[in-house]
Amino acid sequence: MPAPAEYVSTLFHGRATPDKVTVALTMALNARLKGHGSCLILMADGVTLALPGGVDGIDIGQPFEPASELLRKYRELGGRVAVCKSCMLHHGLAAEQLVQGCEIVSAPEVIDLVMSARGTLQIA
Repeated sequence: MPAPAEYVSTLFHGRATPDKVTVALTMALNARLKGHGSCLILMADGVTLALPGGVDGIDIGQPFEPASELLRKYRELGGRVAVCKSCMLHHGLAAEQLVQGCEIVSAPEVIDLVMSARGTLQIA
C-alpha cells in the first residue's frame, strides 16, 4: 500500500480539458503550500499528463499559472503524483515512459489513498 496522504486529488482528464487539469494542479499545489501531505492521482485520460511534456502548453490564463509551472512547484514541494496502473495500461503506456518519480497504483490502492485522506477532491 502506498503511504497515506492528508489530501488526495483525483484527476480523470487530460489535455482536452485544460481548465480541469489546471484546477486540480492548483488545488494540489495549495495543499502543499499549506503543509499538507498531498497526492495527485491521475486516472482515465489523466494518465497521459504523467508523460514527459504531458502538461506543456496547458495555460488557461490569469489568474492561473501554466500547468507546467504548477506541477513543477508541486513536485518541488514534495507533492506526490500517482498513476492508475489499469488506466495506464488501457492507454498503452508503460511505467518506463512516465516522468521519473511517479507512483504506479492499483485500484485497491486508489481506494486506500482516498479512504485514508482527511480531504479529497475529485475532478471528473
